[in-house]
Amino acid sequence: MLSGLMNFLRACFRPRANRHVHTGSDAASGCQDGLLWYKDIGQHFNGEFSMAVVQANNLLEDQSQVESGCLGLHDSGPYGTFVGIYDGHGGPETSRFINDHLFHHLKRFTSEQQTMSVEVIRKAFQATEEGFLSVVTRQWPIKPQIAAVGSCCLVGVICSGTLYIANLGDSRAVLGRLVRATGEILSIQLSAEHNASIESVRQEMQSLHPDDSQIVVLKHNVWRVKGLIQISRSIGDVYLKKAEFNREPLYAKFRLREPIRRPILSSDPAILVHPVQPQDQFVIFASDGLWEHLSNQEAVDIVQNHPRNGIAKRLVKTALQEAAKKREMRYSDLKKIDRGVRRHFHDDISVVVIFLDSDLVSRASSVKFPNLSVKGGGISLPRNTLAPS
Repeated sequence: MLSGLMNFLRACFRPRANRHVHTGSDAASGCQDGLLWYKDIGQHFNGEFSMAVVQANNLLEDQSQVESGCLGLHDSGPYGTFVGIYDGHGGPETSRFINDHLFHHLKRFTSEQQTMSVEVIRKAFQATEEGFLSVVTRQWPIKPQIAAVGSCCLVGVICSGTLYIANLGDSRAVLGRLVRATGEILSIQLSAEHNASIESVRQEMQSLHPDDSQIVVLKHNVWRVKGLIQISRSIGDVYLKKAEFNREPLYAKFRLREPIRRPILSSDPAILVHPVQPQDQFVIFASDGLWEHLSNQEAVDIVQNHPRNGIAKRLVKTALQEAAKKREMRYSDLKKIDRGVRRHFHDDISVVVIFLDSDLVSRASSVKFPNLSVKGGGISLPRNTLAPS
């Protein structure tokens, strides 16, 4: 009891200075400003990129990564760029697991097939889902609430002049495309979202579960699957996929009255294949925390009208300014609010802006490029630290 209380107090009063940036291969490739982590500019196989994360939860539930260079297990390639945005819910375990495993699965299947494809991406998602299910199965006897932890998963892969967008949940990828006749930059949403607030998603769920009149429920003016969760596809959330995890000792608020006869949520991603055009300027990948405050076109206009250096940070700060304005606050006051309490004002937000250099995009995928690995940071706590809830 005493040791648990001490862990709680340490988490509450942990010195603010004891924070560090977590990146992939280069610890100097990101900077920390309070709850905001950012990498202003970097070079990937197909152009430049910018990256930023702001933490709102006690433990950062968003994870993100940019991997560039060899997309297979061997130096023979293919070469390209991988982007991942993983928006966790119920805890950080699933998004962390995806961040640690999805890209490695993708490299394995790419090497097996010796090419990038929709099938490779789908297999990588499936292997990641199965891997996390194994984690839940092992931890269930001592940590049953892990069955109610899940994550959205948005992935972009640029390889051989083709952009693949794969998505589960409601993170979003938006393309900025030049309209040559007018010089304007048009926003084009590339990802299909799986949120019960969208009528087509509700119709899909009802068609998949015709015998369940409560498959989507309007609760406190928010549409939710089984009255519990807004998204219809995810990694994790096994309490809504496997009957053996929807029982005690899982908290009663997650348990369904009727037995699960087939999975309620899906882990099958929607995948778009887009041949990159010369007029395609950049892609914004972001968790839904950004899109709560900015429209697609607003975000694209910000990227187009400001320098590339620090553009992801600018998008995050603009969203935070909008969040502050909605609460009749100043941004400077919002910045003073610490993690945990900050969640009452905005969500964790992760943003990666990938610029597309047409000359680099069109080059052969066999051209070698030094491997780059950058992972979005937050306040770093030991993985088993209890943070105040």
